[in-house]
Amino acid sequence: MKRVTKRTFEEKKQAGEKIVMITAYDYTMAKLMDESGVDAILVGDSLGMVMLGYEDTVQVTMADMIHHVSAVRRGAQRAHVVGDLPFLSYHGSIDAALENAGALMRAGAGSVKLEGGESVCPKVRAMVDAGIPVMGHLGLTPQSVNQFGGFLYQGKTEESAARLVEDAKALEQAGAYALVVECVPKALAGELSKTLSIPVIGIGAGNLCDGQVLVYQDMLGMYGDFVPKFAKQFAPVGDLIRQGVAAYADEVRRGVFPAEEHTRM
Repeated sequence: MKRVTKRTFEEKKQAGEKIVMITAYDYTMAKLMDESGVDAILVGDSLGMVMLGYEDTVQVTMADMIHHVSAVRRGAQRAHVVGDLPFLSYHGSIDAALENAGALMRAGAGSVKLEGGESVCPKVRAMVDAGIPVMGHLGLTPQSVNQFGGFLYQGKTEESAARLVEDAKALEQAGAYALVVECVPKALAGELSKTLSIPVIGIGAGNLCDGQVLVYQDMLGMYGDFVPKFAKQFAPVGDLIRQGVAAYADEVRRGVFPAEEHTRM
């Protein structure tokens, strides 16, 4: 199987083919996602909420990301693996940002993702110059949730929309190979997809983007603490897990499991 790379993203953009990206954080789920035919797996810092139980992504560390990226890489044989750079891992010196990005690449990422616009472009440029493919992230950037005052839609005013477009262009010029836009108006996301030569991947940004990404716990009904309005549940896996575990517990308590066929005589 030919592995998906940043060049595949470029080719899909040029051909008008939609890019499919989904999250995963461990070997088993990465293997299942890979076998399902997705183009890319994002090892997002969303793991802080859906895997570690934090209220937001701010508490996620580089050690967390390295641990999960390496597990996902072992499960993904074809899909491109994108590793999130966590909070404050790229806001210091360029050397420190390069070291952290390099650590994710050594762990198995095919590229890294970071949040922010023009202010992070020097770091993006340095990473690209060092041979590290970079994906940008604009709109609702979860690492800035405390600054935003919550998980709020962005780009709703003319001023904020214009700023977002300028940030997107700056990221493209700095060498980013793709851009995630989260929780922005559909028309704005569509404008970015038309304006930029790099793929624009939406989440809560309508269907005019070059691709889509979702957190798998949201789309499989496995995470009920916070369900985004934009997330569609494609399969009730959460309900199935609860039913299966409840049936297991019932059979154990009644002495039905393990039965003779599950026991070595």
